[in-house]
Amino acid sequence: MNQEIALVDDDRNILTSVSIALQAEGFVTRVYTDPTAALKAFLEKQPDLGVFDIKMPQMDGMELLRRVREFSAMPVIFLTSKDDELDEALGLAMGADDYISKPFSQRLLIARIRALLRRQELAKGEAMATDDEPEPILLERGRLRMDPARHKVIWDGKDVTLTVTEFLILEALAQRPGVVKTRNQLLDVAYHDDVYVDDRTIDSHIKRMRRKFRAVDPVFDGIETLYGVGYKFEDE
Repeated sequence: MNQEIALVDDDRNILTSVSIALQAEGFVTRVYTDPTAALKAFLEKQPDLGVFDIKMPQMDGMELLRRVREFSAMPVIFLTSKDDELDEALGLAMGADDYISKPFSQRLLIARIRALLRRQELAKGEAMATDDEPEPILLERGRLRMDPARHKVIWDGKDVTLTVTEFLILEALAQRPGVVKTRNQLLDVAYHDDVYVDDRTIDSHIKRMRRKFRAVDPVFDGIETLYGVGYKFEDE
């Protein structure tokens, strides 16, 4: 059965273009310009994943997510028109799975959707029978343990919840401890070469990752900044 993606955005042009792109990839799409109508539809039948715009009239994406989380744990990606750390922090605390800033690459969005759906399936122990790809091996570096197939991160035995983008950045750093990665190298890993993103975006991701790790380990210092150069991971 094809997986269903719900798109909720008051911009009909975005809904149409993204819906066409997803259908071309084999997904079934459900589009809504009205978040209230979307919520009612979700109560009747939940999609496999939701893509919500944050800034919408009447009910914004934050409120829609809050209400969805009362009855569903489906993965949700937020579309945001600006890098607002407060919005992102609130959204992640409420259970959003990732953020993509407008304007965005459809190829990037589709890659994020596939990654989240795969994580959801493997978390349930229900990997698709048609998926013949070998499961990525675990990455272990000191107290860090990463499971790429499930996008699961454990630090010193405690779970750390990262977005897909944050996971990709950390994975790139942890694969070669002590080796410095420039911002541009990390951008290539997280965003590929089909979309322009300011290199300072990496600084924001690193900042949020450190905050998440320090929530479980107040003295976490595994990600080191080399000012003017980039970042590196130290596995102690």
